[in-house]
Amino acid sequence: MRSTTITRTRTAASAKTGQAKTRKRAATIGAVLASVALVATACGNKAQPPGEGGDYPKGPVSVTAPAEPGSGWDTTARALVEALQKEDIVSTPLPVQNKPGGTGCSWLTSMMQQEKGKDDQIAITSLASQTMKARKLCKFGPEDATLIATLYVEDFMVVTPKDGDFKDLDSLVKALKDDPQKVTVAAAGDDTLPFALFAKEAGVDPADINFVNYDGGGEQTTAMLNGDAKVAIAGMSEFRSVIEAGDIEPLVTFAQEPLAAPFDKVPTAKDSGYDVTLGNWRGVYGPAEMPQEAVDFWATALEDVSKSDAWQETVKNNQWATEFHTGDEAQAYVDDAAKTVEEGVKETDLGNSK
Repeated sequence: MRSTTITRTRTAASAKTGQAKTRKRAATIGAVLASVALVATACGNKAQPPGEGGDYPKGPVSVTAPAEPGSGWDTTARALVEALQKEDIVSTPLPVQNKPGGTGCSWLTSMMQQEKGKDDQIAITSLASQTMKARKLCKFGPEDATLIATLYVEDFMVVTPKDGDFKDLDSLVKALKDDPQKVTVAAAGDDTLPFALFAKEAGVDPADINFVNYDGGGEQTTAMLNGDAKVAIAGMSEFRSVIEAGDIEPLVTFAQEPLAAPFDKVPTAKDSGYDVTLGNWRGVYGPAEMPQEAVDFWATALEDVSKSDAWQETVKNNQWATEFHTGDEAQAYVDDAAKTVEEGVKETDLGNSK
């Protein structure tokens, strides 16, 4: 089977020395490991620290989660704003707004067109938007907008209701092989890719999978609890609270290594004999042609918050892998991720599905 790869880098920055140490780990799809090297180049312009020089921002800046509350985008937006304000990094109002539609496509299109050139908007983006573009369900991807920073990578997880049809991964695989149409899978745009790759590894045609589209973990959880979906797939943090409450149970994760406690007993697909590992990166972007002053401000503000205690606590609690880049480094990372997604979509023929 042809392989695609995302190279992930965990970066820890020292505030005292200003030097960074990076540790790379590859996330692979398929049976053969093929590494993708990211070319790390320095940002062309040094961002001014928030509040020093210039008078930006002059007023509130909206932070958009392009999905319903409870989604990974929503969780990220609200955690980010909380940390920025708690750490006194940004003093201007940062209202969070939810703009669902088209798995992020509706708001991304607005940022490319209606919000073009503005400086009072930033939004959360991720692998989801790249998958939508690769499937030709959206004209734009995050690599087309004003990318400001990548923040972290989160591992995908498949979950099921506590008293549902599946008690373990083997029972899910058996049901998929018996009749995949009976296994309704709640999945947003990016979630379909790792599940399709998993199905193919299990000997099931991805085209036969009964995907039902939801914008995020909140809607997916409701669908499962209402009986509208048998299983769901999303980032682990989108299900964390309901797993801890005992309403749903994890079946498998596509992490390269076992998760930390309390999810260390969740089997990985790779250790279960299905060689699929894939993570979902998330980051921040601005409107097309966003003024450089605004880009610089947010690049520096996000770098500062990425080192803060408040944000690091959120990262730890959600088991996110820090993947902070700005400027050319961020663009190179996202461009390579887009190529990985395109190859994965072709491999599973998701581009011909609805």
